Amino acid sequence: MLMAAMLADASAQPAPPAEPAASAPANLAGTAAIDMAQATQRVARSSAEWLARSIDGWFGDEPFPRVERVADGRMDIGLYKREGDNAALDLRFDARFRLPNLERRAYLFIGRDDRRDAVQDTPDDVALRQRLRADGGGERSFLAGLGLGLLPGLDARVGLSASAQPYAQLRWRQRWRPQPAQSIDLRQTVFATRADRLGSTTALGWDWQLAPRWTLRWFNAATLTQARRGWAGSSSLSVQHDLDGARLLTAEAVLASEGTRAGGTGSSERGLLLKWEQALHEDWLRGELVLGHFWPRASGDADISRAWALGAAVKLRF
Repeated sequence: MLMAAMLADASAQPAPPAEPAASAPANLAGTAAIDMAQATQRVARSSAEWLARSIDGWFGDEPFPRVERVADGRMDIGLYKREGDNAALDLRFDARFRLPNLERRAYLFIGRDDRRDAVQDTPDDVALRQRLRADGGGERSFLAGLGLGLLPGLDARVGLSASAQPYAQLRWRQRWRPQPAQSIDLRQTVFATRADRLGSTTALGWDWQLAPRWTLRWFNAATLTQARRGWAGSSSLSVQHDLDGARLLTAEAVLASEGTRAGGTGSSERGLLLKWEQALHEDWLRGELVLGHFWPRASGDADISRAWALGAAVKLRF
């Protein structure tokens, strides 16, 4: 009887607490990082909406509470390192705001970006490769201005960069679908600044969906300026593999060159890029890793050097 009572008492004792899982600290760190990203997104969007309401109030007192005032908001933080150069931390921010009190088709744009990229309307694909190049450490500047939609796909913009340097743009966008699996995008921007006088950037992209998750892309861009009497262009051919809708793997071969209108080539650079992009949280927070190998050559130089480059970025959309 005594033995049975002792066994009954032992079985009635509560079980010892389970040991915490080894992955708990990692899970807590991941949750904290997502919470911080969500807080950053809320602050960025609320600040942008407050700025849009404040500026829109200069042109009227109608509140327009249901108007979607902020569009195409993004904040990119990246770290880029090229062999032989110092690592560079890069911060880009821009957003587009509607101003309904001014005009239905008007919008405000504001951001922090490379001034030359913004003025020349350099496509994102080209800007990424420039950040990995030896001379890619462009000067970041605060930019703001006003845009007006003239026709579908056509808008005009005037803006100011740091130190109150004005610029103007006329931008045209058009997309065609010659076949269901193919699309052609044409971008033409004419810009004017005090330093460049007149200039233009033309970008042409052709996408061909080879299979449900495989895409072939050919992209070309060229910029001409009146003051520099030269041109800068790039061409790339890439294959993209969409693994599951949230992860994207891209292999790309690129050729970039600069020259004069007389036909001479000032410098050129070939390169291979491997890019991995995936969603970190839902569809508004993404991470990107880029590995590149470049073969640059200066004008008149018979020797071709080589260099590795590495980049990592976190992209937040709001």
